[in-house]
Amino acid sequence: MPAAEYLFTMSGFRMATPTVFELSFETEQPLEFLAGQFLSVIVPGAGPGGKDLRRAYSIASPPNTKPIQLCIKIVENGPGTSYLSQLRPGIQFKGVAPYGNFVFKHKPGRHAVFIATGTGVSPFRSISTSKTFQQNLPKSTTLLFGVREETELLYVDELSKLSFLKFIPMVSRPTIAPESQKVWTKGRVTDYLRKLGPEYPWLETDFYLCGNGAMIDEAKSILTANGVQKDSIHQEIYYKPKPGEES
Repeated sequence: MPAAEYLFTMSGFRMATPTVFELSFETEQPLEFLAGQFLSVIVPGAGPGGKDLRRAYSIASPPNTKPIQLCIKIVENGPGTSYLSQLRPGIQFKGVAPYGNFVFKHKPGRHAVFIATGTGVSPFRSISTSKTFQQNLPKSTTLLFGVREETELLYVDELSKLSFLKFIPMVSRPTIAPESQKVWTKGRVTDYLRKLGPEYPWLETDFYLCGNGAMIDEAKSILTANGVQKDSIHQEIYYKPKPGEES
């Protein structure tokens, strides 16, 4: 599916968390994409000399459904989020899609582990709710989803209801005591990964990593130490944190 420019019409806007918003929109011409792919939003006049900029965002909704959705982290003074956060139903914007190879590749008899931080959960929501994935399930599917504070958790109700998915939300710096929570575990996704131990079927599992670049580097180190081969590790880096910044 070659990428092409589309005109999108906003149909919905909501704050999903205090720092993340969700855009819903539709197109006149059908946008065909694979679960896990992304689109490039055209930000008019935000570049040097008034040129247009592009910003990439993973599609959070499954293929062949309406509306299409993006889940976007607010970046202070970021041209992409500054532009998109002002869009409301009825307003149109442009983008180019589809892009990306971060798609699930079914391998019979193997397990799948999805590991995400922040809005890196977007492609996994698209994948796990897609008909193609649900008709070709792995031997087992686990989604580790990490955020800093519990208020930043996304799609918890929806993902928790998928019977085939072992959904494990994790919070690294909770604002409430762990014993008072019901849906998340205190810690980082890499903490959970590290504790799986030698009895885990490392060599029979495909790992998909999306989000914070530091998390991805740490997770890959753990996987490699447990014998996981490069062709069983797939990644989509959203950003590299500054020195001293925690995911």
